[in-house]
Parts: sequence; C-alpha cells; structure tokens
Amino acid sequence: MNTLPLAGLKVLDLSRLLPGPYATLVLADLGASVDKLEEPEGGDYIRQMPPLRDGESALFYGLNRNKRSITLNLKSPEGRDALKRLVRGYDVLVESFRPGVMDKLGVGEAVLRAENPRLIYCAISGYGQTGPDRLKAGHDINYIARAGALGYGGVAGGTPAFPGVQIGDIGGGSLFALVGILAALHERERTGKGRFVDVSMTEGSMAFLHMHLAARLAMGDQGQPLQRGREALNGGYACYGLYRTQDDRWLAVGSLEPKFFAGLCERLGRMDLLEAGYDLGAGAERAKAELARIFAEQPLSHWQQLLEGSDLCIEPVLEGDEVLADPQHRARGLFVEVEDAQRGRKVTHLLTPLRMGDNPLRPPPDLGQHSREILTEAGFSPEQIQALGHK
Repeated sequence: MNTLPLAGLKVLDLSRLLPGPYATLVLADLGASVDKLEEPEGGDYIRQMPPLRDGESALFYGLNRNKRSITLNLKSPEGRDALKRLVRGYDVLVESFRPGVMDKLGVGEAVLRAENPRLIYCAISGYGQTGPDRLKAGHDINYIARAGALGYGGVAGGTPAFPGVQIGDIGGGSLFALVGILAALHERERTGKGRFVDVSMTEGSMAFLHMHLAARLAMGDQGQPLQRGREALNGGYACYGLYRTQDDRWLAVGSLEPKFFAGLCERLGRMDLLEAGYDLGAGAERAKAELARIFAEQPLSHWQQLLEGSDLCIEPVLEGDEVLADPQHRARGLFVEVEDAQRGRKVTHLLTPLRMGDNPLRPPPDLGQHSREILTEAGFSPEQIQALGHK
C-alpha cells in the first residue's frame, strides 16, 4: 500500500457548505486526517439540503467522506476554551465565516496561533478579509460577477452565460485555499511557523480571466476593454464554439489551431471556411452561421461517426448521466463503489482529481459522531467531555 502524501497532517475544518469542505475533501483524499467541527444544533447547513436519501443530504455525503465530526458550541465559554485546547494538536484550520466572526467569538487567528504558533489558519470568504466589501453577503454568482468572469461569457450583445457550476466556490475558493495551505506548509518546514491564508473567492475567480485581463493591462492605452462573445476564446472565432445538432444536442468545437480547423473543413467539404475561422468581424459571423447550418442538418451521432478518429479537438457536450458512462472517466477510475456498512448500502463515490495512493473510502460522519473520540485524543477527561455536552 502506498503511503499517501499528506499522511500525518491534521486538519480542523470549521467551514460549511461547499468551498471549505471541498478543499478539506481533497486533503482527506490525499491522506490528511480531517476533523469537521460543527454546531451541535444542525451542524453544517448542507446536511439539510436536498436531494435527500433516507433523510440525509446527498450533497453532504458527496463532500465529507474520510472525515470525522465533532460538535462544539463556540458561543459558549466552554466551547471556545475547548477549541483553544484542541487546536494545539492540529496543523491546519479552515473556516469560512464572514471576516471578523471568529474574532468576535474570541477565537480568531491571533488567539489560536498563540495556542499553536505552527498553525496554518485558512479563512475563505467572498471578498477577502480587507476592503470596503469584506462583510457583504454573497454567493458564487455574485463573486464571478464582481470578478468579471460572468460578464465575459455569452453571446455578443446577449445575456451573460450562466455557468451552472460553482466557479467561485471551487475554482476561486477551494483550489486557492489548497494552494495557500500547501504553500504555507512548505514554508513552515523552513521557519517552523504557521501562517494566515486569506482566500477571496472573488479574487480567485478573477484568475480565470488572468490571461485576458493581464493582456489588457499590458496593452495599456492601446488596448480595448474585454468584450463578451467577440474575442477569440469566448465566441468570436468560428473555429472555437458551440454548435447545435439536428437532435438538439451540441458539439464543442475547439479546433483552434489551423491544422485542426483545416481538418474539420476538409471533413465537411468546406475548405472555403478556413480563412474565416480566424476572423473576428463580419467574416466570422458568416462562417459561424454556415457552420451552425451544416451541423443542424444531422444528429449528433452522425457527426460523431464522421469525425471519429480525426483528433480535431471536437467533443460532444455530455448531458445528464452520460458523463457517468464515459469510457475515459471509467478507465481512470473516477467512480468507485464501496460498501457503507454504517448505512447498510453500497454507494458510488466521485473521486477528487488528485490520486496519489490507495485511500480506503470511509463514509461521511453523522453529526458529532466522533466528538468523544476526538476530545479523548486531545487529552480531555470523561468529566470534561461530559461537561461539553457529550455523553
């Protein structure tokens, strides 16, 4: 059995919903020991969110395998004191409260790092810990809107394209939290000291525009503002876009390089479209309209057969459960069925992208399931554990 790269790392997760829990899921899949600290009444809000299976949220289930759960009331002096004692035994703490909440509770970064100077404290928030909007409420769609990412996608002159997936939460929040945590761990090897990691989901979302915004800044007065649907990679090029088929399915055409688009034009018998594929003006609109007409004449299966083996950067847009049957995903072992003895059923898990060894998949915890176990490991006596409300 391979040793997992983060074996021995201890993480205390105070976060809720998606950004923090997905980050700690990746850490857990890489071998870290992740303990989820939740409120005694209800716990992580996502526990109550549908869809439900046997009264349990499938969303919570999918985000919290390989974790333990402890409940503490951080609004009580006893709960806060317990957290300060607990944190001495952890390497990383992750939280996703609004800026200042942990300080108001008396267990902010300065207090906890006084208890454990090696602690890496990661705070994930919508707009970051500083700035005029740091206390604003928001959700994924708000963060990508403020980052400019939402406004960059969609048809020119039309509505911004609703992404349907949580770009700000995962891309802007979870992944940058992981980068920050791992960088701080590396630094701690040299210095012996922990660090505060401030993750803004809005700023993280802006990273998806980095190439375009950085180029805009580099051009200065000679450049033009970014435009929805009019640039090379957001709908301007005919060789790089989405096309509907006769049966209301879609093809994702990414034939960006001339050799790929030339191959497509050859397959379609329309070499006259080659030059227009890289036009951003009227020629592009004519080429896009002509490609749309051609692809709409046949169903998706026809185009898959015609293009099979061509390697021209063209893929069907998978929908519904099609992604679960995709042979590439299956070959990579992305979906793993395991027996959940705790719930008496088999469950299929979606693995996180980084897999660096064998890690048995343990089911997500019931609320407070491991409270006594975690507190005992931290040196709490049976009487102290009972005083915290754990029988």
